This record gives sequence, structure tokens and C-alpha cells, in this order.
Amino acid sequence: MIAQETDIKPHHMPMPAWLIGELRSDQAGETGAVMIYRGILAVSKDQSVRTFAQHHMETEQKHLAIINDILPHAQRTRLLPIWRVMGWLTGALPAVFGPKAVYATIEAVETFVDHHYQAQIDRLAREQIFPDIQAALEACQADEVAHRDEAGGLVEGPVGPLLKAWSWVVGVGSQSAVVIARKV
Repeated sequence: MIAQETDIKPHHMPMPAWLIGELRSDQAGETGAVMIYRGILAVSKDQSVRTFAQHHMETEQKHLAIINDILPHAQRTRLLPIWRVMGWLTGALPAVFGPKAVYATIEAVETFVDHHYQAQIDRLAREQIFPDIQAALEACQADEVAHRDEAGGLVEGPVGPLLKAWSWVVGVGSQSAVVIARKV
């Protein structure tokens, strides 16, 4: 499933501050995701990794367009240059070490993103507001879960301590980026 660009119309009810913050973090995350794949493509010579990255980058670009359609321009994150650089490095660095590092990185990122989207979906459902935004986030989340599962299936052999540490850093970095992006 690939999330499609939305026809979400401007809402008559203003979005609560928490939702704007979450969507701002989603914009930062989807920007970073596009750049992860650009970083992979800039470094990796492995054709299977390049095909994987190109395909997933296209999906992430669609997600970014969806979030940009929902989030009012004035509410978007002002730190896009940082998210672009950090995303690019998160893709390029493991690409130096080969396919296993790339796939483990994507699995770590998408595991975080799955949980991040789920928390937003749960709150929208609980508060029974903005079902169109909830549906858009659910579609994006389904793609992210598919990316996670595909990447996880491509990690061959046991993951060593260095790669486990890198995956932990990626998860912590993603969480830190969310905290910052919610505010700025």
C-alpha cells in the first residue's frame, strides 16, 4: 500500500496545538526520510540497495506531500536544513558499510516511525477529531511498517554489537528530533 496525496480540505475547526506539533514532527521526519534515501543513493554502489532506496524514497516523498497538504505553511518546522543534513547522514553513513547496515538502519528508523504514528492515530481516535487526518496518518503508517518489514527481512545474519549500537543511536536521534520538531 502506498499512501496517496490527500484532498484534505482546510478545517473549520482549528487544530489543537498538540496536533500541530505532531504534524510538524511528521514533516521533519518525512523530510529526513527522503534525505536518508538520498544519502544511501549518493554512497551505495550495490544495485539492490539502490533499487530499494529509490523505491522507498518515492513513497517518502508522497508522505511528505501529504503532511505538507495538512500542515498550514506557517506552522511548519523551521529546522528543515538540519533535518535534511541529519537524514542524509543517517542514510549515507551505513551505506559506506554495506547493505546489512543500510537495512538495519531502515528497520530501526521505521520501527520508531511506526510507534510515533500510532501514538498520533490513537490520540485522534480517542478525541474523535479530524478523521481525515487520522486516515492519512494510518495510510502513511502502513507504508512505514511495510518498509520496516522489508528492510528487516533483508538483514542477513546476526546483527553485531556495533550495528546494534548504531540502531540504538538512530532510535534515540529520531526521538530527540521529534521533541525538537514539535516545538520549532
